[in-house]
Amino acid sequence: MNTEQHYRAFYITMVWTLGLLFLGSVVHATESSLACPDWPTCFGTLFPEMTGGVFWEHLHRLVAGGLVLIFMAATYMAWKPEARRPAIRKWALAGIGLLLVQSLFGGLTVLMQLPDAVSTTHLALAFLFLALVTGLTVVTAPGWSTGSGAAGRLLDLRTLAVFGAGLTFFQSVLGAAVRHMDAGLVCPDVPLCLGQWIPPLETATVAVHFGHRVTGLLLLITLLALAVRAARSLGPSAARTLAISSGVLVTLQVLLGALSVYTRLAVLPVSFHTLLAAGILTVTVGVAVMTWAPGEGQGGASSPSELGASEHGTVGQGAVPHGAVRHGG
Repeated sequence: MNTEQHYRAFYITMVWTLGLLFLGSVVHATESSLACPDWPTCFGTLFPEMTGGVFWEHLHRLVAGGLVLIFMAATYMAWKPEARRPAIRKWALAGIGLLLVQSLFGGLTVLMQLPDAVSTTHLALAFLFLALVTGLTVVTAPGWSTGSGAAGRLLDLRTLAVFGAGLTFFQSVLGAAVRHMDAGLVCPDVPLCLGQWIPPLETATVAVHFGHRVTGLLLLITLLALAVRAARSLGPSAARTLAISSGVLVTLQVLLGALSVYTRLAVLPVSFHTLLAAGILTVTVGVAVMTWAPGEGQGGASSPSELGASEHGTVGQGAVPHGAVRHGG
């Protein structure tokens, strides 16, 4: 089997997951989460009339089912080619388990009438799976074993990239809590909150919303610092592009968050706000994982060329195609 086939399958899975997260946000923004009151069927059938909220809710279920099948196929395709790297097999199996648990939580959100904790966990698990499949995409890329990796200047990005990825995930979970606690408009003004820079944190909804804003500001500073460092220290490469893209995307994300409040949580701003969060997680995880790529003498690098200078595609150039940035934004 072509050793690049499973890489492409993981890449397709990553892009599919981004689309599914966007679709899930549309489901919530259009108040279609309970359009199908039963699960896993919809009004007792797998083929309901696709109208109104049922269209969005059942489409979300179908796309989610497709994600499970695609990732299982990717795992199957990776099994023999990755026999020498058992960790990849284990992480792929863990991904299948994570998807099944995440699907179960999706069912529970419907059967239990959208409890905040269950709904938030459902979305958090989706972001966790996105991070996992992004990592698998990077480490199975053709350029993984021929790049400069940790032996080059990518190592200088590790702390900021890892912190940025972790903070992005935490911020996404906070955003999920804001969504499912209906706290999106408890601070109806921007940049102030209830007319103050620090509002009275007496209720859970205000505390979560304000925490989401503060974490967003910290993430903005972190990823702008990552972008500047990458621009200064790396040559033309995918790692440099992704790091700079993280700074661009997080800036757009802050503006889109403000627009979401200004438009009173209109469907498009809110949905793209979730998509951008997923895109930021993808690029930050991608850069973070790249910093552990084998360097010269570790993974068979053929020459000590400058990071991103090889004509054959190094980790700096090709581990995550630039399309990941496009789909993220």
